[in-house]
Amino acid sequence: MRLLTRLLAPKSVAHAHCDLPCGVYDPAQAMIEAQSVKAIAEKYAANEDPAFRARAIFIKEQRSELVKHHLWVLWTDYFKPPHFEKYPELHELFNKATKAAGASGTKGSNDPATGQELLDYISQIDKIFWETKQAA
Repeated sequence: MRLLTRLLAPKSVAHAHCDLPCGVYDPAQAMIEAQSVKAIAEKYAANEDPAFRARAIFIKEQRSELVKHHLWVLWTDYFKPPHFEKYPELHELFNKATKAAGASGTKGSNDPATGQELLDYISQIDKIFWETKQAA
């Protein structure tokens, strides 16, 4: 049985964030969703209509979840141990950013300042991301 297992085992293993290893990573995806979150919070504050506000909250929470998804893909699939060695603040930065998009952040708040805080974290991640791309 062990011989059969060795014969059928793959000769090499590929890892990717999807089924097709496209190599396309960019914090811009998270940034666009976070900009939407902030804009929705601003529109929410400027409108008193309960139906509008309910829709705004629903969409804002969806967008916040997308921010977290895009950040997690970068955190878990793009950034590698050498990046974390060179930028030791990355783990904490991603943790703060994903929490800023979560229940204690933009999902749980309608304050545009919370959206700006999220954008600020993503901007810091974006800066490091592009530094790693230039070094590659």
